[in-house]
Amino acid sequence: MSQRIAVAGLSVEKTLHDVLVREIIPGTGLEGEAFFRALASIVAALGPENRSLLAKRDAMQAAINVWHRQCAGKPHDAAAYQCFLSGIGYLLPEGPDFTIETSGVDPEIATMAGPQLVVPVTNARYAINAANARWGSLFDALYGSDAIPETNGAARTLAYNPVRGARVMAYGASFLDTAAPLAHGSHGAVMGYDLADGVLTATLTDGTVTGLARPEQFVGYRGAPELETVLLRNHGLHVELHIDRHHPVGATHPAGLRDVVLEAAITTILDGEDSVAVVDGPDKAGAYRNLAGLFRGDLTATFAKAGRTVTRGLAADRRYTAPDGGALTLPGRSLLLVRNVGLLMTTDAVLDAAGQEIPEGILDALVTGLVGLYDLRGPAAGRNSRAGSLYIVKPKLHGPDEVAFTCRLFDRVEDALGLARHTLKIGVMDEERRTSLNLKECVRAAKERIIFINTGFLDRTGDEIHTVMEAGPVVGKAAMRTQPWMLAYEDRNVEVGLACGFSGRGQIGKGMWAKPDRMAEMVATKIAHPRAGANCAWVPSPTAAILHAMHYHAVDVFARQRELAAAPEKADRYDLLRLPLLDGLGPTPRALARELDANAQSILGYVSRWVDQGIGCSKVPDLDEVGLMEDLATLRIASQHIANWLRHGLCTEEQVRATLLRMAAVVDRQNAADPAYRPMAEAPETSQAFQAACDLVFTGCQQPNGYTEPILHARRRQAKALTSASGD
Repeated sequence: MSQRIAVAGLSVEKTLHDVLVREIIPGTGLEGEAFFRALASIVAALGPENRSLLAKRDAMQAAINVWHRQCAGKPHDAAAYQCFLSGIGYLLPEGPDFTIETSGVDPEIATMAGPQLVVPVTNARYAINAANARWGSLFDALYGSDAIPETNGAARTLAYNPVRGARVMAYGASFLDTAAPLAHGSHGAVMGYDLADGVLTATLTDGTVTGLARPEQFVGYRGAPELETVLLRNHGLHVELHIDRHHPVGATHPAGLRDVVLEAAITTILDGEDSVAVVDGPDKAGAYRNLAGLFRGDLTATFAKAGRTVTRGLAADRRYTAPDGGALTLPGRSLLLVRNVGLLMTTDAVLDAAGQEIPEGILDALVTGLVGLYDLRGPAAGRNSRAGSLYIVKPKLHGPDEVAFTCRLFDRVEDALGLARHTLKIGVMDEERRTSLNLKECVRAAKERIIFINTGFLDRTGDEIHTVMEAGPVVGKAAMRTQPWMLAYEDRNVEVGLACGFSGRGQIGKGMWAKPDRMAEMVATKIAHPRAGANCAWVPSPTAAILHAMHYHAVDVFARQRELAAAPEKADRYDLLRLPLLDGLGPTPRALARELDANAQSILGYVSRWVDQGIGCSKVPDLDEVGLMEDLATLRIASQHIANWLRHGLCTEEQVRATLLRMAAVVDRQNAADPAYRPMAEAPETSQAFQAACDLVFTGCQQPNGYTEPILHARRRQAKALTSASGD
């Protein structure tokens, strides 16, 4: 059992206490005792309300369950359903129109459109890579991914393949023709770029000298008299042309172009929620240590790569000469947002005066504010937010009451840390059904500090299944993406955001690309997000950010938002209440078995790493060996889906258990090369991971809103205890 420290009436796990007191608090201008007094005060004031809001969730879900049971066997009455939901306060009336009043927002959020990375804050190397993904090589992203086919000699090889390289260069030229077209000809025909009296010129293969079709797109350069870097701007995003005829790549390019570097992940969410496995004081200490290092700017990661030891830190800002000869500096790092946990979980990392676990979200908020002081004051000021704000993403909020509660929590954090009101900004994840239905009122509750609304279609699907659990068997997972409620959900998020004045003030976001190895498919399809009016959309890797950035050069998002705001047709709010049920058209035995196999394999592939290794976000190969990004949201869907079909008799418990056992063997085989992996199929009764999967499925109907965290946390703690006891 870990040691604990008594301070300010709290009992704090020693590792967490020591990291806060010795490593984080000293650089903030705050005293350790004052920090813990503030935490105790906030917990005492808001802890009871947190519990009350959770009880309200449970009461509403219980009432919905009863309503659906009473309506079993009857045709669905949409009007009666709406009336019922209004009567219990689940569906609220929409108030008058308004415009958000948030101020002090950085341009990356307010006036720029581009990819948004999400990274687990517990992995220092990944977090640094994400922060540095503000800029990335298009040539590398194309060469190393399937965005360029490997046909006709263009295979990806460790040694440079000139055939593939030529295709990369042609692709890059085509991109430049879209993002920064020449007045005449194509970038693919350029023999050289030059600078004359502050104007960029290009000499073509036929001897023609031309310039940019829009000369104002040239905004900076490095190197004189011989150009080394050309800086272009399009739709608010920057592009660098790197010129070096002596470079192995540049030597093969007619203009000496060795790379095209894109401004890519303009914002990054440092995730302490869905993509991490943080279950106790030492885990929290590690997450907070990385967070502090990122905001101080001194976080490093050392690792082995290609037979040598590499130490990586945060990138510096980028400096250029402007066309008029002046100096130009651009941020070298992504603007960092921090995702805290929601209202559900408590943590034994800190116990209150009564010996009870405190709400984890309260601890997260105060520590995030504390760490933010590095950026808001002192020598590191402005390294992240040049506008003097701290951005906190709040997930899994159910309705405007919980949004308002979070804003009051932020008020108290600001007061405790001596920050001006509304320094802490809130990003509201639109990922729960009650929030989607009442999104306008959720925004109103945070109108002075809200900076984004983002569709989290994965958690939103999990909540949809759990909410209608008693209504009947739901459609398969693939069919869920085309259900009327889902289409209305995606459209209304943008419509409400535009109606509330987000354009030019905040982000309207879209969800994650879940296939990190399928970049060609992403390039072909994810342009739908900016076309839908979203000025950010989630990507799983720096490579994906670079490739997705091309979409924001092809689409002027803010012009698109103006078009959508003026469009007369709007999504129907009540389409969100159309039930995604099979309506008696059950799956064939073969389709049912395939659905169970896919869900069970997904659950086990993810949970095995979460419980046994503490890995909160994994690229899990599916049954077709396609690697899919899995996190708590995807786990929620898969477990709730099986629980729903089991609840309504489409399958039996014996059938599901047999499927889990069979898929455990599949997952064992898929992970055979991982020395840290613990097989499940040999002794499932003693495997904490396998038992966690069973818990998730067989008690899924009883889990609060279908969330997976209570089960995972309990099983992870048991796995850690067993490992500690065995001395491993």
